[in-house]
Formats: sequence, C-alpha cells, structure tokens
Amino acid sequence: MNDEQFEKVRGGLGLIAALDQSGGSTPKTLALYGITPDSYSSDAEMFDLVHEMRTRIMRSRGFQGDRIVGTIIFQDTMTRQVDGKRTADYLWDVKGIVPFLKIDKGLDAELNGVQAMNPIPDLGPVLTQATAARVFGTKMRSFIRLPDRVGITAVVRQQFGLASQIVAAGLVPIIEPEIDIHSPGKAEAETLLKAAIARELGKLSGGRQVILKLTLPDQDNLYAEFVADSKVLRVLALSGGFSQEEADERLARNHGVIASFSRALLEGLLVTQSAEDFDATLDASIASIFRSSAT
Repeated sequence: MNDEQFEKVRGGLGLIAALDQSGGSTPKTLALYGITPDSYSSDAEMFDLVHEMRTRIMRSRGFQGDRIVGTIIFQDTMTRQVDGKRTADYLWDVKGIVPFLKIDKGLDAELNGVQAMNPIPDLGPVLTQATAARVFGTKMRSFIRLPDRVGITAVVRQQFGLASQIVAAGLVPIIEPEIDIHSPGKAEAETLLKAAIARELGKLSGGRQVILKLTLPDQDNLYAEFVADSKVLRVLALSGGFSQEEADERLARNHGVIASFSRALLEGLLVTQSAEDFDATLDASIASIFRSSAT
C-alpha cells in the first residue's frame, strides 16, 4: 500500500469523485451528458464514448488533487489509458488523485426490502489486477429500499465479508450500502443500518480499516461515531439522486464527512459544450462540493 496515498485518503481535504458508472448505468450517464442511445450500436461503442467523457473530466484543469482526494473508476476504465498512461497511473502521477476500483457485479433481486450484491466469482483475479494497476482500494454497492432489519443485516454482513478478502489483498474497501432517498422509511432504515455497521466494525481486528460510503442521512451527524472510529479510514457521502444544491447543503451539516458524488458532480456537463464552458461548469461543481466537504 502506498503510504502517501493512505495519508491523503485519511486526512486529505476534498472529495472522492465517482466516475464508476458500469454497464447498467452508463446509458443514463451518457444521456445526461447529451449522448443518446441512437448514437451507438454496441456496448463496445458505448464504453468508448463514456471513456471519452471520463477522459475529458480527468484532463480538465479543475480536476486536480488539491480538491479531489480520490476517484472511483470502473474496471473497463482501469484497463484503458489517458494521455498514454494507464488510468490509475494518470490519476496519481499526473493529478495527485488516489485511484479506487468499483468491483461489484451489480445487484441481485430485491429480498426483504434490499438488494444484495450479485456474486463476484472472479474477485481474486480482479484484486490481483487492481494491485498490479496501482489501485489503492475498491468500492462495492448494495441497495436498501425499506427499513427491514433482516435485509439490512444481510447486506452489511455481505459487504464486510468481502471487505475482509479485499483487505487481505492489500487494498482498502469502500463499503456502500446505499439507502434509497425516496424510501418511505428512510430515517428508520438509517437507524438500522447504523446499528448493523457498528456490529460489523466491532468484529474487525488486527488494525483492519474500511471506508464507509453512505446516503446523506435525515438526521444530521448521524454517523459521527463512524467518523471518530479508528477502524473507519474515512466516511463518504453519496448524493443518491439529490440535486447538487441539496446534496451540498445536507453534506455541509454532516461534519467530518466528505462527498463521493457521481450525478451531482457531473450535473450540467454536456458533450456539446466548448472546452471553456465544460471546464468552468466542472470547476464550479468541484468548488461547491469541496466547500461542503470541508465542514
């Protein structure tokens, strides 16, 4: 593990950019960027287009390590290059941004109000590939729709079970049990999730650490105890469909938590924008999210 990257993740000011849209979410991401499905005829073309979008973002003048702690990328992005460098190398060597890799394979069918992760049969080889590519850590997402104790306990146990394998491979896992911001029992689900995470953190030993990525809660500073927990390297907030303005406002009220936004970060970016307009829009988004992450 790179000690400089570790210190940056542990205490660096800024946000962690989520540029990890995968096969299922890429068409919507491209559509918001102004590229409709009739613009490509295969998955290969789709991934070429989204890599062009991500390259444009990563190369932008405002996308720098002074305000961005890390960036989560998709496996396809990890295998590609930016300006002649492997993506993870470009992020760290050129931009000073710590690279993370999304490793989950999407979500299983809903059961007990939640969607656990699909199996990851190639987890070992993926972790080996990530280490070879100089990736610092991983990210994996579950989804919680209802405040069901059985379901929430199950997704948290699954997350921490895989996290143990990731830590053993020398990487730092981002655990992301997202709660639906439209859930009719969002606050109750957050209380159940907090308790389930606390139980699993209590089982960690040997100096193992994880990063938590959680939906912005209804109760401000709900996760303050995780911010202070030595077993939690960092607590991140996901925007989850909130507008950038609302996500920033909620984030600013949760002290010690930094952003890891995707849709809110990319809000307003269009393929048709001039380089000047694109850079200005992205720079303004980063500046706003940075300010909210500094509370």
